[in-house]
Amino acid sequence: MALTKNQIVDSVQERIGFSRKKSMDLVENLVEIIKNTIETGDDVLISGFGKFCVKEKGGRKGRNPATGEDMMLSKRKVVTFKCSSVLRDKVNP
Repeated sequence: MALTKNQIVDSVQERIGFSRKKSMDLVENLVEIIKNTIETGDDVLISGFGKFCVKEKGGRKGRNPATGEDMMLSKRKVVTFKCSSVLRDKVNP
């Protein structure tokens, strides 16, 4: 099961004691900061958690799965995540 934004807001509210609105504003602002930073092409490093990176993928040959027709996929940017060793050690004790 995935952790939702509302569950994160609930956790912030419980742990820090903020009101629901203040907790929601905090989470929304944090997500916006991360999105805006990634949008500009910069990486986001959160110590002890991991790093979100923007990488360029070149154009390549692909195939339409519905028709089987060959096609060229244009170059694009993708967001990748690399977890920190601290997080990796928690996941794999």
